[in-house]
This record gives sequence, structure tokens and C-alpha cells, in this order.
Amino acid sequence: MPGDVPRSLEPAKLHAPLARLLRPLVRLLIRSGVTFPMLTELLRELYVNVAEYDFALPGKEQTDSRVSLLTGIHRKEVRRLRGAGAPVNAVPATVSQTSRILARWLADPDFSDGDGHPLPLPRTADPSRPSFERLVASVTRDVRPRAVLDEWLDRRLVVIDDQDRAVLVEAAYVPRSGGDQQLYYLGRNLHDHIAAAVTNVEAPSPQFLERAVHYDGLTKELAEQLQQRSREVAMQALQKLNREAHAVSDGAMPGRWRWNFGVYVYSEEVVPPFSAGGPSEHNNQEPGT
Repeated sequence: MPGDVPRSLEPAKLHAPLARLLRPLVRLLIRSGVTFPMLTELLRELYVNVAEYDFALPGKEQTDSRVSLLTGIHRKEVRRLRGAGAPVNAVPATVSQTSRILARWLADPDFSDGDGHPLPLPRTADPSRPSFERLVASVTRDVRPRAVLDEWLDRRLVVIDDQDRAVLVEAAYVPRSGGDQQLYYLGRNLHDHIAAAVTNVEAPSPQFLERAVHYDGLTKELAEQLQQRSREVAMQALQKLNREAHAVSDGAMPGRWRWNFGVYVYSEEVVPPFSAGGPSEHNNQEPGT
């Protein structure tokens, strides 16, 4: 962890990228009823927490005075806020359970085909063939497979076909809008993307792959065509890496590291005066950072 505040960047240089980064989050906050004072209190807690733990000097106890110096927050407020704040790494039990079962269904050769497509699974265990009951039991024994199946049927993650088999539907790949799972991954995935980019900015040379292909000056039809193709290519990459990660990690000794590979696709209409120029200036491709 850094022991002191790095001064490789002037604060003013961060204003423009921060404004662009935070704009969609501010839009979400306003729509969700999170007011500016509420956000201010959260930021105050985070500033104190990060300064307390990420900028502690080796072998020295972090003091209220130093946290106040690093953050610009008054010492009385620092004293009140140290140790406060909600846990940022907590994973809702239902999110963890669902993700682990889905990952195994899509990766384990016992439950998927060679291309990573999930097999239809009979409901109950059979020693001679895979089943939904075996799938759940291979991940957790804390819940009954029937309870998981009932929940997934209610959430429309699976359907029962005419052979009484559980069939994973495509919607299972996408968390329900506004649900606990989607909100958890909002924080997790954005955190990891931003953390990778920040690490690359602070490091002498980039440590993480963090690139994008981007074209400007497109028609709506072409943007939609590229978006659909991007989804296909991205899902192929995600499914392939899920299978490989499952193969090397299943049964391996546990460790303290985690790994995240993510893909995002985005398109929007750029309306003047926000557009910097016409298609002739911006119809290009770059590996962006």
C-alpha cells in the first residue's frame, strides 16, 4: 500500500476525467433519491477509511491528525468517522450462490457441452447422468437443490421442458434490473475497471490490460450492428475463459488472490454541442485506455 500521497499528477488534471467518469453515476444517484448531502457523507467516510488504511506509514500508528492532513477533513470529524462505513467487499449470499452454480453449469464438462452451452438437466440425481440436483450439490450443501430450483423457476432463470429437465434460459446471464445481483456487480465490476485504470496511471508502466476499440461518427444502424456483434464476440470470450478458469481452479489449493475478466459494450448518440467534430474527423479506431 502507498505510504504517502503520490504527486505524479496535478489535481487539476483529474477534473475533466472525473467529471466524465462521475456523470452517469450522479444521474443514477439522482434518479434513485440519493441526494448530494447523502453522497457527501459517504465520500467523507470513504476519504477517512482510505487515508486510514491505504496511506498508513510502515511501523507507525495512523493518527487522527495525519488522516486530517491527508483528507482535509477536520480532526473531530475524522475521530467520529474512523471505523465507520458499510463493508465494501460483502457479497450477498444469494448472489454468491447463484453465480457459483451458473459458472459451474456453463463450465463443467459434466453439465455443459464442448462449446460451453449448458445441458438440459433432469431434476433429480441419477448416478449415470448429470442432474440439477447434482449440480447444486457440487457447489453447496447448505441449501436443498429443490429450493434453488423453485427460486430459479420463479425468477425465470430456468424453465422445465417436456422431458422434465431444467433448461437454463439466456436471461440467466443478465441480472434482473435493479436487483441485488445487478447492484452488487455494479459496484464490483466498476471498482475493478477503475482500479485497473488507476493502477496503470500510477505505475511506471501499465500493469493491467485496459483497452477499448472505439469508432465515432457512425449511423444508428451501424452502431447497433456493431453492438450486437460485440455481444456475440464478448460472450464467446467470457464462456471460453470461464471454462478454462474452472478447469484450473476446481480442486486447487485455496489462496488469497482473486481474478476478474470483464467486457463492456456501450454506444450513444452524440448531440452537439458535446460533439467535438464531424464524422470526417472522428470516424477512426483506437485502442483506448
